[in-house]
Amino acid sequence: MQDRLKSVATMEKPKFKTVQEVVAAGERLSERYLLAPTDEPLNCPLPEMDIPAIDLSLLFSSCEDGQEELSRLHSALSTWGVVQVVNHGITEAFLERMYNLTKQFFALPAEEKHKYAREAGNIQGYGNDVIPCNDQVLDWLDRLVLTTYPEDKRQLKFWPQVPTGFSETLHEYTMKQRVLIEKFFKAMARSLELEENCFLKMYGENAIMNARFNFFPPCPRPDKVIGIKAHGDGSAITLLLPDRDVEGLQFFKDGKWYKAPMVPPNSILINLGDQMEIMSNGIFKSPFHRVVTNGGKERISVVTFCVPDLGSEIQPADGLVTEARPRLYKTVTNFGELYHKYYHQGRRTIEAALI
Repeated sequence: MQDRLKSVATMEKPKFKTVQEVVAAGERLSERYLLAPTDEPLNCPLPEMDIPAIDLSLLFSSCEDGQEELSRLHSALSTWGVVQVVNHGITEAFLERMYNLTKQFFALPAEEKHKYAREAGNIQGYGNDVIPCNDQVLDWLDRLVLTTYPEDKRQLKFWPQVPTGFSETLHEYTMKQRVLIEKFFKAMARSLELEENCFLKMYGENAIMNARFNFFPPCPRPDKVIGIKAHGDGSAITLLLPDRDVEGLQFFKDGKWYKAPMVPPNSILINLGDQMEIMSNGIFKSPFHRVVTNGGKERISVVTFCVPDLGSEIQPADGLVTEARPRLYKTVTNFGELYHKYYHQGRRTIEAALI
């Protein structure tokens, strides 16, 4: 993963100003951010999807309620590929602290944030959209990207010392998430009546956690400028603290886009990535999704991508390949090598894994 991220960053062209700096300077909107004239406007009214709230504490109960919750998890992941998770062991106050520290970071003066600026050849650090080609339509966001686990992969020079407590809180959040992640992998296996460690074994002991802090400034053309272009995640699972007040996240299903509802502050949104769809032999879905911009309000989110160990062979679990449901995907390693190539073409990376 680290080598792949470095290779992508190396392809970048000369740096652009961050979106915040463009907005603050009152500059004219660059055509680099505008979608093609043939693309459908982004600010059309959409139906709201139903993302069920799953009680993580119930998923390991042997009582009837526990079995019902496992069934609800299975249903949600095999239709939408995304759930709200509650009773996950992380307090609402702590999640609020992580979110507020992110907001404070992006409110800092530009010169303070640039102390953590992404360098050529490195994906970690603060900056705008990664630019691998001259004709790429740019996403309307600034972001701070940090590898948080394994700890020896951290590049601490990019971990903000301002606002006070940011780095310490991020470390604590990472450790709390690791417990949640292990439980969620086991719960997914249980919902498919598999041995509960089967997905964790493929995920690997040296799986990587990449945190991404996203800032979407108000946009003068929310009908033609995308916050994050449509994609499926290359992770196994992705944990998300969405904005508390501003909509933007949308999911694609059965030929239509749906807007995600606002979720309670005690929830963590989890969506599956392509590698989990492979492990489940296509039973669970890696949803195609995007983020749209807002004409009058800024938007913030905190995302953690959970990426399998680079040496792990990711393939459909043995118990999910049957005569009635044959194997759908090849065995893949270091799936991320293809991810950015497909992502910037607006294509699904998982297509490369199909048999």
